[in-house]
Amino acid sequence: MKNSVSIIGCGFVADLYMRSFAQHPEIAITQVHDHDPARLDAFANHWNLRKAETIERFFGNLPKGSVVLNLTNPGSHYDVTRACLEAGHHVYSEKPVATAMSNALALHELAARNGLMLASAPCSVLGEAAQTLGHAIRNDVCGPVRLIYAELDDGFIPQAPYGDWKTESGAIWPARDEFSVGSTLEHAGYYLTWLIGMFGSVRRVVAASAETLPDKPVTGTPDFSTATLFFENGVVARLTCSITASHDHRIRVFGDKGVLQVKQAWDNDAPVRFHRRFVLRRRLVEHPVGKRVRLAGPTHPKVDRWGAAAMNFALGPVEMLAALNEGRESRLSADFALHLNEVTLAMQSAGDDAGAQEMTTRCAPLDPMPWAS
Repeated sequence: MKNSVSIIGCGFVADLYMRSFAQHPEIAITQVHDHDPARLDAFANHWNLRKAETIERFFGNLPKGSVVLNLTNPGSHYDVTRACLEAGHHVYSEKPVATAMSNALALHELAARNGLMLASAPCSVLGEAAQTLGHAIRNDVCGPVRLIYAELDDGFIPQAPYGDWKTESGAIWPARDEFSVGSTLEHAGYYLTWLIGMFGSVRRVVAASAETLPDKPVTGTPDFSTATLFFENGVVARLTCSITASHDHRIRVFGDKGVLQVKQAWDNDAPVRFHRRFVLRRRLVEHPVGKRVRLAGPTHPKVDRWGAAAMNFALGPVEMLAALNEGRESRLSADFALHLNEVTLAMQSAGDDAGAQEMTTRCAPLDPMPWAS
């Protein structure tokens, strides 16, 4: 079982994981379970996977210390992860670990008490684009980092034809979950993981959030948030999330020598470019095209673009399995997942009057992947 995982939850995102696992033939999917029999049948039949019709049978099939992927709806993450940890299994959970910080803390404590790994998506921080950006920063390509701007604006999603978004096994994009959970809990992690992974703990969050689209199918959750993040090492970053503003997934790192930029958060192969700053005819300018920063050798398996993303969703579970096999802590540790959860919830819940929020959790920066060190 050292190179296998089992899956609970066979919805929309599960197909994205299966497409990614196809690039990792060394990993076996031992079984799958979903509380909806029709969805379980459709998913298992499409991918030719073993079904566990009940959660009791699912756990009964697993030896202690197995790795379980919790791909259920966000509202079920806490209960399902708790059940897995209590049954003695390591858990890789889709984001967020929990929608309430008290629940996230309880899971962190339970995993530690039972000597189990607990990790959280997203895992794009382990991907080539994020790792290349981190390598460039460590190697002083842009000079000392003075400020970072990160955008996760997805466009005016309520007007998008999301009813037509369907995976190959027939799962429909979970609109009600997406709107009720909100764009911050769904998407902030795509750059928060990069930032926390590179710079470590956020000590203070100064954020605001609002519901700007009252006519969504599900209302009552902020669909816009912006936060200034003050890191313990002195770095300052601004992160914005929305499903209102025009699509913009850039991250820009401003340093003394110029700007490092990535334009696509959801593409593991997105170019990292350095825009050198220089004086031209008494004007300070940045190179309009920029020089692409590349790593020296091969990185990780890539997946083809599907919809808006070209991400290998399996990188996180693969890292967890590698850590178990090598007897080390996973880069995506429980401390990392807990801190990510706290910062994300601080952004989501800020409203217009939260002011400065001091973070109570901490985590170390991530070790770079061996091919990016």
